[in-house]
Amino acid sequence: MEASTHIKLSQLTDIISNTIRAQFSALKYWVVADITNHSYKADKRYHNFDLVEKDSNSNNIVAKIAGKAWGNGSLSISDFEKNTGQKFTNNINVLVQVSIEFHPLYGLSATVVDVDTNFTMGLLEQKRNETLQRLVSENEFIEKVADGYQTTNSRLKLNPVVQRIALLSSVNSAGSEDFRHTLEVNNFGYQFFVDNYYTHVQGENNSKLFLDKLIQIYNSKIQYDVIVITRGGGAQTDFLIFDDYQIGRAVAKFPIPIITGIGHQKNISIVDLMAHTQTKTPTKAAEFIIAHNRDFEQKLLSFQKSILIKSQQLFLTNFQALGSIKSTIVNTARDILNEKKDEIVAINQITINSSKSILFNHSRNLLNTSSQIISKPKIILYSRISDIKNTISNLKTFSNQYQKNKKGDLGHYGSLIKMMAPENILKKGYAIVRVNDKITSNPDDLKIGSEMEIILADTLIKSTIKEKIPYNGKDKTNL
Repeated sequence: MEASTHIKLSQLTDIISNTIRAQFSALKYWVVADITNHSYKADKRYHNFDLVEKDSNSNNIVAKIAGKAWGNGSLSISDFEKNTGQKFTNNINVLVQVSIEFHPLYGLSATVVDVDTNFTMGLLEQKRNETLQRLVSENEFIEKVADGYQTTNSRLKLNPVVQRIALLSSVNSAGSEDFRHTLEVNNFGYQFFVDNYYTHVQGENNSKLFLDKLIQIYNSKIQYDVIVITRGGGAQTDFLIFDDYQIGRAVAKFPIPIITGIGHQKNISIVDLMAHTQTKTPTKAAEFIIAHNRDFEQKLLSFQKSILIKSQQLFLTNFQALGSIKSTIVNTARDILNEKKDEIVAINQITINSSKSILFNHSRNLLNTSSQIISKPKIILYSRISDIKNTISNLKTFSNQYQKNKKGDLGHYGSLIKMMAPENILKKGYAIVRVNDKITSNPDDLKIGSEMEIILADTLIKSTIKEKIPYNGKDKTNL
């Protein structure tokens, strides 16, 4: 290889640069691409990034070129962020107008000249509309109506007073602090009880975590009046979690009224459309609850006022009626008294006369009774004295006869006793048997060989028992 055929690298890069400049200097291209590796120098208002194209099936990068923006390009990016609410950052799909440049040190790059705002907004809106159509077609509890959507949640009736609240927000969220502060400093002295359920409220990848928190609230079995979902402001894509199909479906079916105060001013999310009540900010959500409670209080006060007015009217009407009734009663009573006065006088005279007659009759009866009481005791006394004398005479007669009879009985019993006396019995030929100085008639007391005494009328015989022969007391041959 000859030495004269080589060139310097700078010469090569110049050739490339001149060729590209000649080919592309007057041309600009609208390119659809994703943003990656983005960085921004605020002091120079300079953006560095890569424009990439990904395969729709595998998500692999099929094309890549370095990108940059400054000057008018940087101003276009600022307008894009302002109009869409979306930061120009990694992982967004954009339509940008670029010019092609080649730099000897930094190589080939695409310089952004302009950004199509409508393209990005259109993609987001298209996806959102597809999700809404799917929600309506796949769920019978979600219905499209003229002014929006009707869901199970939106059909729920708020309790007359809202006090028990489940707050679904991110940790240290300024929005949740605004919500709580607005409730606490309300001008009507209402008290609220707020339970925090912290989760991620941005990023499509966190939709399952958000959904798990809703399930946790449901499983708590706490009788919440409402659930409030809050989030502070942010870029448009920060709110994509609230356009998630599963979250929208869960909100639409949830059995507790859900109030949203997500904090985005330009668009309404799918969660807003599926929920019971949508407000723009956490503060507005708190103000809505306070206004709801105030409306109930106003109705009560109005009802109280109506009751008071009706009561006064009824009192006045009935007071007049009572006055009329009172007058009627007084006049009627006076007339009745006048009519009954003569009757009372006549009754009084009859009562006096009847009383005198009754007293006279009873006085006469008392005199008769008194006379009988005085005379009857004497008659009774004389009669009793005669009875006593007769009784005394009878007692004397009966006692003498009784004594004679008893003397005869005593003589008879005396004769019997003499006849039964031992000496008389012995004289009749009977004997008394005595063993061991005891009189006995029991044969068992008489033992063979023992001594016994036989007492006759005038003789005592001592003998020894040699034999005992049974005797039935009926055989008289030996007597």
